[in-house]
Order: sequence, then structure tokens, then C-alpha cells
Amino acid sequence: MAPSIRLATVTILAGLLFTSPSTAQTYSICNPTIQSGCPPNPALGRSVTIDFKDGPSDEFTTSGNPVYNSDGAVFTVASPGQSPTLSSKWYIMFGKYSITARAAPGRGIVSSSVLQSDDLDEIDWEWLGGEPNDVQSNYFGRGQTTTHDRAAVHALSNTQEQFHTYTTEWTENQIIWSIDNNVVRVLNKGDAKGQYPQTPMQLKIGSWAGGDSANTQGTIDWAGGSTDYSSGPFSMYVSTVSIVDYSTGTSYSYGDQSGSWESIVSSGGQINGNSKGSMTVNDAPRITSTVNGNPVSGWRSESEGTASYTTLPGLPSGWSISSSGKVVKSDATAVNANTPHYLPLALACATSAFLLGGGGSLFRFHHIQ
Repeated sequence: MAPSIRLATVTILAGLLFTSPSTAQTYSICNPTIQSGCPPNPALGRSVTIDFKDGPSDEFTTSGNPVYNSDGAVFTVASPGQSPTLSSKWYIMFGKYSITARAAPGRGIVSSSVLQSDDLDEIDWEWLGGEPNDVQSNYFGRGQTTTHDRAAVHALSNTQEQFHTYTTEWTENQIIWSIDNNVVRVLNKGDAKGQYPQTPMQLKIGSWAGGDSANTQGTIDWAGGSTDYSSGPFSMYVSTVSIVDYSTGTSYSYGDQSGSWESIVSSGGQINGNSKGSMTVNDAPRITSTVNGNPVSGWRSESEGTASYTTLPGLPSGWSISSSGKVVKSDATAVNANTPHYLPLALACATSAFLLGGGGSLFRFHHIQ
């Protein structure tokens, strides 16, 4: 997806002000845990099955021009900047979804199926084009990327040549990842170290080039290396998607800024009002392989919105962005004469560009430590 003019302007500004690699950027249309007045999330509040072999579905919005054929929805990356995407028009508040898919081949190409909330909770399936016999599962709580032990690798033959069905079941206590009806991973809330996803989630499906030369070296390394576009095009296929929302109602709202599931309010329905058939797994499969380092958060492209920064390119060691948006020193020492004087100005310029321009096509990366 080509960046918007507004994003290009902010990127140029950042490039002029900063020279060091970025460490983390995350984006949300409106993050209810740090902003007030965020709109409610439209609720699915039911179950739905989509067969993309029949063509486009009005359950999703599109960007980057996915196409449709007898295999289903096709997400093709053929040149730099492309990231075909389907984003659901609704959110679920706990639930279960299955996607039947063939991953895209190609070194550096990433196929993704992601549940993501406005406060940046996230539950992922990710396929790397250079690893045809693996799939990764991952999760994030409120966009935090401070620990390196969340992602797991699952061996699976021919992810790029054969369709497999990948299922995520998500409740207030547990996340279950399954492949072809076999449970491959379980995350209990108590094991998530305070990063358990628990706010209304939107479904996003698509592919992108993690190995593009425009990305950070950490992103390129995680994606498996630089993408050779001359070997493409590279296509991900999705034949069907089925989703059950375990809650009911027409919309979900954040009752406060805690980010806890107990704070979520359903309009015209009930949280967990449709969770009767949910599954609980007591004996979790053993995770035999984890990802070395902290991979990028699963979604490459974001819809229009404002930026929520945890850091900015070029922030010196010991500096960060607070939840209130201020550039702050991480320790209690006083600011000395060598402190770059442009840091608050840079943040103000970037934030103003988004607020005045109404946002843009945003990209986010999480640098591998």
C-alpha cells in the first residue's frame, strides 16, 4: 500500500530530525486507553462464514487490491510498497475464527492473519515466505514489545502448496491456536505476564514484504532476508473464513482506560453472551521452537488514524515517549547540556501533522532487539 502524502511528509520530517534507526512505532485510529472520546467498535455479535471463492464479501473493507478467483481471495505482492489487505467492518469481543489459507512464497514475504484491537492487543498467525514448512503464532498486549518470548514456531508441511485451516479461539482466560483441528498452542491468561489480549478485536488478513529494503534491518532479518521482487509475484490465498463472536450487541465501548475486559461495555447485548460452546484446554501442547528475538507485531498496514508512539527514530538511549505523549528521560537524572533540543519539537510536529491532516496510510515496525 503506497504511503499517503501526509505520511510521506512526516517521514521526511523525521528523516531530517533523526539519524538513528527506529525501535518501535505502533498505531491506532483512537486508543481508548490513552485517549478520550474514541468511537465505539461496531460489533459482529453473531457468527458468519465467508467463502471467498464466490468473490468479495461486504463483511470486509479492502486496500491494496486483493483479487478473487476459484481458489478464493488472492493477496499478491509484486513490487515494493504493496500490502493487499482485508479488514473486517466489525469487532469481536472474545470468540473463535478459522481461516483456510495458503501462504505466499518468497524470501522476506510475510502472510498474516491478525486479530487486533484499538489499544493494540493482538493475536497473530504469521507465515514467512522463506519457511514453507513453518507457521508462527504470536500475541501482544497493548502493543508492548518489551519481552522476546511470545512468538512460537509450529512445524507444518507445505504451507505454500496446500490449504490448511488455522483456528484461534479467544476467551477471557485462554487463547487456543489450532491447525487442521489439532491444538498446537495454548496461552493461559496467568502466563501472559500482564500482556493478555482482552479488548474488542478486528480481523485483518493480508501479505506484505517484510524484506523490503525500506524496512529496518531488524524487520528484514525477522522476515528471512531481503525480498527479490524479480522472483515474484508472491501470492497468499484465502478460501474461507468463519467467525463466531462470543459476545452480543451492536457495539463495544471501553468503560474506562484500564484495558481490562471487565471494562468493556456492550450496547444492546452482553459480553460473553454467546460463549456457550467455548472450549477450555487443560493440557497445553509443548512449544518446541520459539522465535529468536522480538518479531514485528503482525500487522504491516494500518488504516487512517493518529499515531501513538512508544519511541521515535533517533531518541538517544535513556529516552522514551510516555503514555501522555511526552518525551521523557527514563531515569531521574537531570537533562544535561548535550540533550538534543529538538526532541519535543519533533514529537509535536509529527503529532500535529497527523491531527491536522486527519491521519494517513500508516506503517508500523517493531525492531528486533
